[in-house]
Amino acid sequence: MKKTSIAAVVAVAVLATGCAATGGNSNVGEDKVVYHVNDSKVQAANALRNVGNHLEVNPKAKIVVVTHAQGVDFLFDGAKDANGNPFNISVEQLKAQGVQFDVCEITLRNRKLTRGQFIPEAKFVPSGVAEITRLQQREGYAYLRP
Repeated sequence: MKKTSIAAVVAVAVLATGCAATGGNSNVGEDKVVYHVNDSKVQAANALRNVGNHLEVNPKAKIVVVTHAQGVDFLFDGAKDANGNPFNISVEQLKAQGVQFDVCEITLRNRKLTRGQFIPEAKFVPSGVAEITRLQQREGYAYLRP
């Protein structure tokens, strides 16, 4: 019984040390993550918060937010969240930290949108879903959907 208790204490100490070693450590490696947003009303605020939190613990993270369908709406010039806060402020801050915001050109065509309707931080890609696939398969990005 004593050996089991000692082993449990050692295991907890090792796990705690491992977690402490990575939390906020500047020596953490570069994460590569693609965040997928296809519904601004449901996902945009959470996605921006998640990306900010991700960068807080790993400022070296390479993050791409890929939007399509209704997910492009938070990148419209003048877009606001449910509380009336403009999205562009968070997007500008995250862009300054290296986050890329991709907008699907197929969505633009299907919804009859123009590039001029978007904030300057938006980058345009031929297809949102194809870009997500490319980032995952060819570039080794992890996939997250808020």
